Amino acid sequence: MRQAASFAWLGALTAAAVLAACGSTPNAPAASTNSTAVAVSTGADRNQYANADSWLCLPGRTDACSVNLDAALFERGGTPAGRETYRAAASAPIDCFYVYPTISNDPTPNSDMIAGPEEKRTVEHQLARFGSECRLFAPIYRQVTIKGLLSRLTGQPMAIDPQLAYRDVLDAWNYYLQHDNQGRGVVLIGHSQGARMLSDLLRQQIEGRPVQKQLVSALLIGTNVSVPPGKDVGGTFKQVPLCRSPGQAGCVVSYVSFRDRLPPPANSLFGRVTDGNQVACTNPAALAGGRGVLHSYLPVRTNLTGQPHDKTGFAALARKADAPFASPQAIASAECVQRDNASYLSVSIDPAYTAAGIDVAGDLYYGDRLLQEWGLHLVDVELAQGNLIGIVRQQAQAWAARGR
Repeated sequence: MRQAASFAWLGALTAAAVLAACGSTPNAPAASTNSTAVAVSTGADRNQYANADSWLCLPGRTDACSVNLDAALFERGGTPAGRETYRAAASAPIDCFYVYPTISNDPTPNSDMIAGPEEKRTVEHQLARFGSECRLFAPIYRQVTIKGLLSRLTGQPMAIDPQLAYRDVLDAWNYYLQHDNQGRGVVLIGHSQGARMLSDLLRQQIEGRPVQKQLVSALLIGTNVSVPPGKDVGGTFKQVPLCRSPGQAGCVVSYVSFRDRLPPPANSLFGRVTDGNQVACTNPAALAGGRGVLHSYLPVRTNLTGQPHDKTGFAALARKADAPFASPQAIASAECVQRDNASYLSVSIDPAYTAAGIDVAGDLYYGDRLLQEWGLHLVDVELAQGNLIGIVRQQAQAWAARGR
């Protein structure tokens, strides 16, 4: 049985095209900035984030984050073990500011400002559960679309504008700071293109500025954050280090995930940089190092791209679930690995599940060809979501304890 989700457009993409289309490379020089705390974009195309319709999620309203997040629990091997009821925090002590990955199906090179089912689904899968620890802010932004990415590899490339996407994220961030933050701690959360946008934001607008003291952490998942070999700071960020303990605040959690038996190939989209540095790997299940058990919340209805699980090894578990998410006990463990000039989170599926024909739906195929260079990109966040939420909980406590 194919343990995968087929997503045909991915087969055409190369690492160079993705980076060129979706944002700067990890060590691109920062744009010049002045010493003011807030910078804003200008021009007629500027979005108005005072408009509530420009946000997928905001505190105190019913929106894309107001979904059923209950999870069906399973013992090792796939035996049902009850149901976990999700409850958002009634009064969260910190905020989470989220930027979603490349997901828009709009026919234009950059997306519009109307959230489609794909953006809403991504928020449901990756962000909404963090509402147990923080107030949720998720701006809509004019990201580079899937069609925009593909156009780079055709004879008629579209006029994509990755800086338009970044300007939107910057404007949303500045609006949040001016009108909603009020000195609160904030966690940045992003995946793929969203993580690249937030990497630029952290480097250009937060690092070395007064607002850095409000940074609880940055979860920059599924992108190549770089550090010098053996170091926790340098490379992409000059001051903000990698997180090495759950009680450490003001730091970065970042990784790209691959199966232990399918490490990044030479043409990998993730896990490799060519500037003499290495890709950061902070294991969300064991920040201090070594192997740890992943606490997963896997969506039952579809994967991140909206495809059903009927042809994957996850289908057997999904059929047993009586909730929109499944949380199988210890379905996978992970450790950070450096091998063949690649640095990545190596994920091992528990043998009790493989013996039962159960797997995670995270691989990508182009027809019958496995796209090994993408690793487990589809489930980077979901595989470790419980771990990440636990880290944020402890970081919020550490941030509050150190004062402002």
